[in-house]
Amino acid sequence: FFFPGFQVAPETKAVMKWLRSIPFVLSASLHGGELVVTYPYDYSRHPMEEKMFSPTPDEKMFKMLAKAYADAHPVISDRSELRCGGNFVKRGGIINGAEWYSFTGGMADFNYLHTNCFEVTVEVGCEKFPLEEELFTIWHENRDALLNYMEMVHRGIKGIVSDKFGNPIKNARISVRGIQHDVTTGN
Repeated sequence: FFFPGFQVAPETKAVMKWLRSIPFVLSASLHGGELVVTYPYDYSRHPMEEKMFSPTPDEKMFKMLAKAYADAHPVISDRSELRCGGNFVKRGGIINGAEWYSFTGGMADFNYLHTNCFEVTVEVGCEKFPLEEELFTIWHENRDALLNYMEMVHRGIKGIVSDKFGNPIKNARISVRGIQHDVTTGN
């Protein structure tokens, strides 16, 4: 996931450890500078290709998660191409991260590859660094979309894996036929 010589900040290491210790299943990273929802992979499978579609084995699920956010966002779901994020209108306000621009070391890719957590990146507004007086509007534009996204935690694999006595089985590997990505049970 990381390349030789790639420096990982102490706070990033702490978050990575935290993510591995708690069985999170859904997360979102909030950024500014655009209006779009991206999903893994963020790093292109071909390192020489800047904007190359790079799907995970769970492409359908990630698209559903990204759409759940985008469709509930009043501006991202607006069909006008003459606005910030308008170039993503024909895509429904979502895009595979590597197809937009490829980068290594993103949390969404880390979560997918090293935990059970599915993460999307939400570009919450047109300003990369919004002014304080813009934050109230940005919050209201994203509140219902965040709630809609959080409700998606009930989709996908869900349940209890237990032995014949009903005791939960920790770290059991769960495979879905046709998807080359296993998940494991929590504690």
